[in-house]
Amino acid sequence: MAKTKTHRRGFFAEFKKKGLATLGRSVPYIFSRFLIIALVAGTAYLTWSDLTLRSRFESKIWAVPARIYATPTTLYAGLTMSADELEYLLKAAAYQDVHRLRRSGDYLRRGNRFEIYTRAFAYWDDSELARRISLYFSDGRLQNLTDKTGPVALLRLDPPLVGKIFPAHHEDRVPLTLEQFPELLKAGVIAVEDRRFDSHYGLDPRGIARAALVNVKAGEVIQGGSTLTQQLAKNLFLEQYRSWGRKFHEAVLALIIEARYSKAVILEAYLNEIYLGQDGGRAIHGFGLAAEFYFGRALDELELAETAMLIALVKGASYFNPRRHPARAKARRNQVLAILAERNIVALNAARRAQGAPLGLVSRMRQARSPYPAFVQLLRRQLRRDYPEEQLRSAGLRIFSTLEPLSQHYVEQGLARRLKKLESSGRGVAKNLEGAVVVSNPHSGEVVAIVGGRKPGWPGFNRALDARRPVGSLLKPVLYLTALEQGGGYHLASRLQDKPISIVGEQGKLWRPHNADRRSHGTVSLFDALVHSYNLATVRLGMAVGVTALLRRLRQLGLQRQLQPYPSLFLGAAALSPYEVSEIYQPLANSGFRVPPRTIRAVTDAHGQPLQHYALSMGQAASAESTFLLRFALQGVMREGTARAAYPRLSPLPVAGKTGTTDDLRDSWFAGFSGNRLMVVWIGRDDNRPAGLSGARGALAVWADLMPALRPRISHTPPPGPISWHWVDEQGGYRTDPDCPGAVRMPFAAAMPKYQPCAS
Repeated sequence: MAKTKTHRRGFFAEFKKKGLATLGRSVPYIFSRFLIIALVAGTAYLTWSDLTLRSRFESKIWAVPARIYATPTTLYAGLTMSADELEYLLKAAAYQDVHRLRRSGDYLRRGNRFEIYTRAFAYWDDSELARRISLYFSDGRLQNLTDKTGPVALLRLDPPLVGKIFPAHHEDRVPLTLEQFPELLKAGVIAVEDRRFDSHYGLDPRGIARAALVNVKAGEVIQGGSTLTQQLAKNLFLEQYRSWGRKFHEAVLALIIEARYSKAVILEAYLNEIYLGQDGGRAIHGFGLAAEFYFGRALDELELAETAMLIALVKGASYFNPRRHPARAKARRNQVLAILAERNIVALNAARRAQGAPLGLVSRMRQARSPYPAFVQLLRRQLRRDYPEEQLRSAGLRIFSTLEPLSQHYVEQGLARRLKKLESSGRGVAKNLEGAVVVSNPHSGEVVAIVGGRKPGWPGFNRALDARRPVGSLLKPVLYLTALEQGGGYHLASRLQDKPISIVGEQGKLWRPHNADRRSHGTVSLFDALVHSYNLATVRLGMAVGVTALLRRLRQLGLQRQLQPYPSLFLGAAALSPYEVSEIYQPLANSGFRVPPRTIRAVTDAHGQPLQHYALSMGQAASAESTFLLRFALQGVMREGTARAAYPRLSPLPVAGKTGTTDDLRDSWFAGFSGNRLMVVWIGRDDNRPAGLSGARGALAVWADLMPALRPRISHTPPPGPISWHWVDEQGGYRTDPDCPGAVRMPFAAAMPKYQPCAS
């Protein structure tokens, strides 16, 4: 211990004696070590920053959502359409109603006459140029279509945007190349935000000095003084909080960006990246999207005042939000216009006129949520079969869908209106009814409209796709088709026994079906059994045909769901969605040819290059002869059977269909078709309590409201070759002479009844 104390005293005495000299010799050593460490750390930091920056810039900078477009409207002289319908389509495509045409996206209406300044638009197979056209409607038709050169044979209007598939962070943008940005916008942004952009190297010393003085006085970072390059670095790579460390990193990144990339690349990235507003959960990035969001137009369609408003938002998109703070936004816009005039970017008179212009905002469009969620849900399910989710969310795909906006509008309005009317009718009808509708073209398989509930614009449970409910008599046509297809000699005049029947189930339980009217009708024809939906005759036919044969036919028609092979299936004891019912009925409406349902016509990449064209595929699910016979019977359902109440409203349309009603009136169904329109309607309650509606009182009423509005195109094709027409005795079911009492004319294929002359 004593030795230690002596040693310590010696050490301190020695240091006191030689300390200054020792320290003097150590400073260069310590400083050199510090410089080495700093150099290594700095080099590592710069290398990491450079690699991060290059990785972002030289790969895919932005996650761009996929855009979903409706079917374009094709205009031609003679088209069945009203002036009001055209105006609805123009508004759906964000055309602006104006007093004088000045730019693309404008239209002017005078009664039944229109002038339209169309937009240029690139499709997957062709493109349309912007041009001014004139149209005139009369008697529910487009009478003429002209431009400055004379009559126009055909014109496709650019389609409405019906939805987007967003990245996980829910950013949205419309990326443009530098050449696509208007010169006024580019010059204006530089003049207002960074006057020395073309001459500095990423940092503006004067701006930094001015901002530093303000920040020192405030004791915190409250002002940036940033160049466009610094703002770009902040938006692409840094968090949005303010601190001295972040400002330093921002400056370093700006210097690297300027060293690596040209001014043109930097400006293009900035104009596409800058944050310009918020739409609920969707962030509005870039001037391309901001033009759509605030003014409902493409960026190159904007006028001076509108362009100045977008430039004004750069200073603070929330603070100068023109929808929330119009006076503040207008003052900032006018300040921007003054700067543009002062720097000779625009004429002084033009700036003054623009300062007096209104803000000109369109009503807020919640594009973060599609107006057609039920349709978009189905489309996304089909897209996932061909594209990974990441590509859908970030690659900027352009998806051309089969949605027809006018058909969708009629279906939405018609369902809601009829449900309200049914609820107010009394007569045992429940409240809180819900419904679903699927409309398709049975010849092409295209789904043209789909409604998943009485509030169709609200996302949520999609009853059209996901509500599995017992379908009742909707499966009967498939059973009758199976009988007509089999070699058992069945035809429309075949005799069936509509008499009580008991069937023993697997566990010994008896099943005793009954007719809706609780009566049996004796011997009836196969035609009458289907037309009047006789349950007893149907079950007896089913037992003869076999439940296995019925299940096999359902699979051939397109049903993928596995059903249990119980005899109750003959009467529709199967829970299916309206969409699945539509799949089953599609071949019935298409001469037995099955076309898988589709919502997509084509997909292109962000540059308009076609990626995939969804061509028509077709297969034979049933013979043309048997489906012709079945269609004749389903037309009888409309004329004289369970759907006869609606027939007077639908004539002379050649309509065919079938009602469906489940136990205790819980579900009301109708599936039917005419020409190129197949429509399935379901009405019921979400809690599965009785709705108080049969198929004829509920779903049929909706179907009959909508089918004329959908204007099905009827093609009069001759019946299949083996079909022949004969007169049949209605009571006896044998072929007879046309002048015999009670004789009816029916079609037959290979099988037909024996001939018997009528009694003299």
